[in-house]
Amino acid sequence: MNLSRFIDHTLLKATATPQDILKLCNEAKEYNFYAVCVNSCYVFLATNELKNSDVKVAAVVGFPLGANSSQAKVCEAEQCVKDGADEIDMVLNIGLLKANSPKLVAEDIAAVKNAIGSRTLKVILETCYLTDDEIRMACQIAKQAGADFVKTSTGFGTGGATELAVKIMVDEVGDTLKIKASGGIKDAKTAKKYIEMGVSRIGTSAGIAIVTSSKKDTDEHTY
Repeated sequence: MNLSRFIDHTLLKATATPQDILKLCNEAKEYNFYAVCVNSCYVFLATNELKNSDVKVAAVVGFPLGANSSQAKVCEAEQCVKDGADEIDMVLNIGLLKANSPKLVAEDIAAVKNAIGSRTLKVILETCYLTDDEIRMACQIAKQAGADFVKTSTGFGTGGATELAVKIMVDEVGDTLKIKASGGIKDAKTAKKYIEMGVSRIGTSAGIAIVTSSKKDTDEHTY
């Protein structure tokens, strides 16, 4: 399994400097990761650094709380696209979801999808705050609103991806949407487990450790 092509090489810390982002981009090129995932202020920098490579640029929107106004999310997404983003990872409005306002949650997602057109939209559910039924509902809302992916976590909540959350997401929309597992994925064994469950993308800041340990395991088992 070529793990590198599943990985969104991620750096979203508040303290990330332009130099850190350039390093992230060069690592992504070296290890042939699918994408880098960065905050919106760094999209232009990342796009420029990756322009002669196959690595995509994913930008987070409404991050990490999802509680921004729809207009703010749309504006941020439009600027990301203008700066060269290929994909948008937006946080859904968790409070409105928990208030059982599916129409408003769907409108929020649809507004961003409408703003970015054919580019890939991943909707971050932040599953650590949701019940199993809320995860199911969030998946269906994201599907109805035109999303391309549902994603487990920001990595900034109280927990990251779990087997249970991923299983619910795959069962609920795995035949129509792609799934991204993120948050707390630090090793090849965990990454492979999620991929085998049906995940199409892994969001992680430990991509290098994951692919190098995976290669080491492969080499050790090649006689």
